[in-house]
Amino acid sequence: MTITEKILAKHAGKNFVKPGDNIWVNVDVLLTHDVCGPGTIGIFKKEFGENAKVWDHDKVVIIPDHYIFTKDKHANRNIEILREFAQEQNLPHYYDVKSPRYKGVCHVALPEEGFARPGEVLFGTDSHTCTHGAFGLFATGIGNTDAAFILGSGKLWVKVPETMQFVLKGKLPGYLMAKDIILDIIGKIGTDGATYRTMEFRGEAIARLNMEERMTLCNMAIEAGGKNGIIAADKKTLAYVRKYTDKTINVFRNDSNAQFHSSTTIDVGELEPMVAKPYSPDNVAPANKLKTVKLDQCYIGSCTGGKITDFIAAATILKGHSVKTKTVVVPATKSVEQALIDETIDGQSLRSIFQEAGCEIGPPSCAACLGGPEDTFGRLNNAEICISTTNRNFPGRMGSKESQTYLASPYTVAASAIKGKITDPRDFLNVQEMEEAEEVKEKDDEENFNQ
Repeated sequence: MTITEKILAKHAGKNFVKPGDNIWVNVDVLLTHDVCGPGTIGIFKKEFGENAKVWDHDKVVIIPDHYIFTKDKHANRNIEILREFAQEQNLPHYYDVKSPRYKGVCHVALPEEGFARPGEVLFGTDSHTCTHGAFGLFATGIGNTDAAFILGSGKLWVKVPETMQFVLKGKLPGYLMAKDIILDIIGKIGTDGATYRTMEFRGEAIARLNMEERMTLCNMAIEAGGKNGIIAADKKTLAYVRKYTDKTINVFRNDSNAQFHSSTTIDVGELEPMVAKPYSPDNVAPANKLKTVKLDQCYIGSCTGGKITDFIAAATILKGHSVKTKTVVVPATKSVEQALIDETIDGQSLRSIFQEAGCEIGPPSCAACLGGPEDTFGRLNNAEICISTTNRNFPGRMGSKESQTYLASPYTVAASAIKGKITDPRDFLNVQEMEEAEEVKEKDDEENFNQ
């Protein structure tokens, strides 16, 4: 069996499952937020009763993050519903936006709170729940009705997906990031190329990626139609997870005779910085082929591009430069927001680098990634053209339906901010120095883990 098949079999109480099997799966974590949470709660109360209790208080995680810093009364009411439900059910894992516990974007907050654990099953009422497969677990997005059923029963009826394997060989060039890899893959297979299949990533290049970059890969599996993305847990995974939880961890690996739908090998050394053009993540082209595209806004944030790794990359390019167009920076979580102060490049904090470059910095949230009310920070208006580290560029995704969004890595977005038009990050990066520094860091990380 594959990793995904093994995890699902364990949670179904079976010794063996195969693609196409329909099974009842026991759930370890259910996630919801302010967009889908109220709907889920309403269905739960209708089907299980007004006085029904959730199946397990410790397995329900509610993180408001989408439409939170707004005066919109409907968005505010959604958060009130979550707050009331958490109090009524005595839920310990509710992260209220008005409390010191507030976290930020759910997909980055979950690992920080120790809920992304290898070998488990995690469902969330958000399509990008597949992000957490980076930690060697089965994680996927579901609708409100399915989530309501889990709230009351702790189980879900699941069809076992086939697995598409992507083997990434070679050493990632210093000018590339995980965003470039996944855009290249989606460009090749299309937005329906992995429909209801597992996208499993492995190989030398994957082993070199840190956990945040692996999260970016798995996050965008859904943009190819994937049921889930997954990466086998390794030393880096365990070192990260153990910082946040002491719960039991089960590591699964593919059997030597595991059957795959397909296996694709990609030499990352042959890739170049990629950009997805409007209005689809598979409408890709190399950044250096789009240098005539002028921009109204550059956006660095979201569950795909608002992690500290993303901001270090962007700051590496922006340091010593000024942006030529409006550039919005939104940390994914409170801890990332603090890291903008704590992390430095040549003694200068990332936050200071962004401020000196002329960037606007917003509070931790999804912000403009899903458009939102008119007063959403960074929201696109009218016919604005934006290059963004987010994960979708459908019409109206970041605001106005007349706007256009190009998707790219933090490197590419930062380089584009300096020139005011789409720019290949190689115009600003000293690749040799970066790769030498990365080699030193990898050795240090290995030594620290062994100690």
